[in-house]
Formats: sequence, structure tokens, C-alpha cells
Amino acid sequence: MKTKLLVIGILLLFITTRAAYSQDKEDGWIKIATKTVNFQSETDEVKPSSGEADVSKIKIKCIQGTVKIKDITIEMDDGKDSSPTVVGVLTKGQSSRVIDLPGKDNKLKKVKFKYDSMGKVVISKRAKVEIWGKKR
Repeated sequence: MKTKLLVIGILLLFITTRAAYSQDKEDGWIKIATKTVNFQSETDEVKPSSGEADVSKIKIKCIQGTVKIKDITIEMDDGKDSSPTVVGVLTKGQSSRVIDLPGKDNKLKKVKFKYDSMGKVVISKRAKVEIWGKKR
């Protein structure tokens, strides 16, 4: 009985996760990057390709483990920076709030973020996050 419940739970998790990713693509969201977080404080920088730079919004999704987002800086091609408040902990399947990017014709140049992976090397997997952008 426990095995059946476990299998059903895993299947439901798989189905809802796939549905969430499918919904994103249908709503005009594109994946800009995937990053794996080490078990220490880390700073990463993501530069979208030219086809991914024309976005009006971004969000961060945790697809594995747990990650603590400390700070985000968004740089646009006109040189303007934005540092939205998106501090918090994300676990597998959770997303940050949607962040509106400044300017109507501005293109995303890069996203810098600081984070910590939560957990211990022996017990849990390193966190993985995806950066998604909403096409204009």
C-alpha cells in the first residue's frame, strides 16, 4: 500500500511539473539559462543570446533542491541597472515573483544573482535554478 501511494505521489509530481513547464511555453515564456548552485555562497551571471534578450519580464524557477536567493541585479542594453527585491528561499517546483524589466524597447543584457544552496552535500542534491523570460 505504501509503495502504491509513493508511486502515485511521484506520478502526480511529474505530471504537475511537466504541466507547469508546458504552460510557461504556451504563455510566451522562454528558458534563458539553467544554473547549478554549489553548497556555498555563489554569484552567477547569465547573458542571454540575442533571441532571448527581447523579453519584458523574468522569473527564477527552482527545479532541484532548495536555494536561497540573496540578491538580483538586472542590466539592460542601455546601461541601466535594476535591483528588484526578490530575496527568499525557493524549493523544487517554486518560482520567484515575475519581475518587470525597465523600458519598452530595451533588451536584457545580463542577470547577476547571489544565492546559497540549502542542505548538506551528503543528504541533498545541489540546487538547480532556471531563468525564464517572457517574450515581448
